[in-house]
Amino acid sequence: MDNSAKISQIRTDYTLHSLHKKDVAAHPITQFNQWLEEAIKAEVNEPTAMHLATATKAGKPSGRVVLLKDTNPEGFTFYTNYTSRKGAELEENPQACLTFFWPELQRQVRIYGEAKKVSDQTSADYFGTRPRGSQISALASPQSYEVANREVLESKVAETTAEYEGKTVERPLHWGGYVLVPHEVEFWQGRASRLHDRLLYEGGENEWIIKRLAP
Repeated sequence: MDNSAKISQIRTDYTLHSLHKKDVAAHPITQFNQWLEEAIKAEVNEPTAMHLATATKAGKPSGRVVLLKDTNPEGFTFYTNYTSRKGAELEENPQACLTFFWPELQRQVRIYGEAKKVSDQTSADYFGTRPRGSQISALASPQSYEVANREVLESKVAETTAEYEGKTVERPLHWGGYVLVPHEVEFWQGRASRLHDRLLYEGGENEWIIKRLAP
């Protein structure tokens, strides 16, 4: 069945908000936090979900959706298995991009920067707050590697659960956080007739220049 004609006719006009330089914060992370708070208040589905794009040193890209776990003046923090595909790519090429899309607010944020591992203590502190099932999974799952079937994973989870019965699950050394330190942050607000608002922050730390981009 050819759905191309139907797909080409899917359209949404964007009329909820506007975006002007005079109204935004001087620092992109401050502006991001304002938008994130509005997304949470609007009960956006999965407001902290973000697409993480990475690439090998040769430039082969890959992407996946992960969850934002913290923002601070340095950048945007997420956690993963360091031996996963994303971890391997960030090890050889730390340049990455995050994308948030909040369709209920007709907003998008793109963040370009360099990913750096957070401290072992920061990773351990966060790992300690995770549900026990998630802690066990971090130990049991060889993320991104081939497994014969799901039963293999479930068996490993059962073994690990039994091993740690009555014990604290410590953070495995292959699991931890990254902070994406931004050098560009673009805020996109949908507008009518595809004449969208786009504001780009360029710079770093406390030195940021704000530019308006054509849609």
